[in-house]
Amino acid sequence: MRRALLLSLPISLVALLAAPGASAATPDPSRLGTLGIGHVFVVNIENKSFDEAYVSNKNPYLPKQLRAQGVLLRQYFGIGHLSLTNYIAQLSGQAPNTATQSDCQLYVDQKPGLPGPEGQSLGQGCVYPPTVQALPDQLDAKRLTWRGYMEDMGNDLTREPDRCGEPTNPAGVGFRDGTQSATAKDQYAARHNPFVYFHSILDSPRCHQQVLPLTAMQKDLAQVSTTPSFSFITPNLCNDGHDDPCVGKNVRGTQVGGLTSADYWLQKYVPMILASPAFKQDGVLIVTSDESENSDATSCCNEQPGYNTPQPGDTGPGGGRIGTLVLGRCVTPGATSDVPYNHYSLLRSLEDMLGVTTGGSDGKGHLGYAGAAGLAPFGKDVFSGTCGAAAVRPAPAKALPTVPLSAPLPRTGGLPATTVALVLIGTALAGRRLLRKAS
Repeated sequence: MRRALLLSLPISLVALLAAPGASAATPDPSRLGTLGIGHVFVVNIENKSFDEAYVSNKNPYLPKQLRAQGVLLRQYFGIGHLSLTNYIAQLSGQAPNTATQSDCQLYVDQKPGLPGPEGQSLGQGCVYPPTVQALPDQLDAKRLTWRGYMEDMGNDLTREPDRCGEPTNPAGVGFRDGTQSATAKDQYAARHNPFVYFHSILDSPRCHQQVLPLTAMQKDLAQVSTTPSFSFITPNLCNDGHDDPCVGKNVRGTQVGGLTSADYWLQKYVPMILASPAFKQDGVLIVTSDESENSDATSCCNEQPGYNTPQPGDTGPGGGRIGTLVLGRCVTPGATSDVPYNHYSLLRSLEDMLGVTTGGSDGKGHLGYAGAAGLAPFGKDVFSGTCGAAAVRPAPAKALPTVPLSAPLPRTGGLPATTVALVLIGTALAGRRLLRKAS
């Protein structure tokens, strides 16, 4: 009789009855995979210190209305300068090299790209070899869905395609990244789209199918079944607060930039996420910044430099204190935490929350420096609130509908190794300091 009853119940309820000790009243943040988090959203704003974003910020939404709904991580740090190093770290745990510290003005492959200690890829350059895994590879291995949503991507097809967003190579110019500066028509920046820096993603149709313009997000949010397990969301160079004033217009239709523009954008898009069925069911939203202002190169968490790179922060050990806001499942609104975290901690937390720790180098499946000894994922300081329904991991989602491609756009590789070496010496080492204020 009991067997017949169980067979007639929904799978999720069977799992609940079978899970010993599963209880909404006793979440165990030391095991993030038991919290029942099924949908995670990550949003980055640009170049804002903790004090700028949460102390002196006079705008109404981020430091006040949104902050009241989540836990504020007051000792959260970027891992380096310039911008790209931080986006790459969030997705793969790879440390900065001199090319990524220059925001990869030239879009070239990393050479020699040999496997090194702690899951690091040894070399200089921008696009990592296929052997370097990123979070989307882990998600694919577990049959979980993911998407990147990039504002303005594809607005100017001479600079980047409308899917995936890797810099184009017009008129035989080479792989110089034409998206480094905004135009009035197109404020997309490839350096804020980490998916295009991994051959494991680029060389698969997944990149052009699953890294889409931001305009695709609202439709995807309409149903749980069409909402990815992991969403990485990047505003354009105006709406992320990078440019001030903006070359083009912000989400409010003006050229005002900085934190005012970022606040406008968050007011528009974050409520869409919070109101979505997937977020209400089992979602977590993380709002962070890539790095602090470039004069702040402080760090936490015994962070290590990359290959032949003396300092992750170019002039110091890290990317500065930025703060991060976490909202959603098992989070206590209005809480604060002073536990030190950085972008490697974020990646480790994402891996654990989504249960995808496979293929890593630390013996536990974490990627790169997300598996560093002593690095902690988000803990009970973050997930100390009520989890609602019992902590049962959702079943893997069905594949999202595939968006038809008008034509495949494979990337066939970078410049020759000798050219890369000369370019990186001349451009990355000398040019990065000239570009620090532009990041």
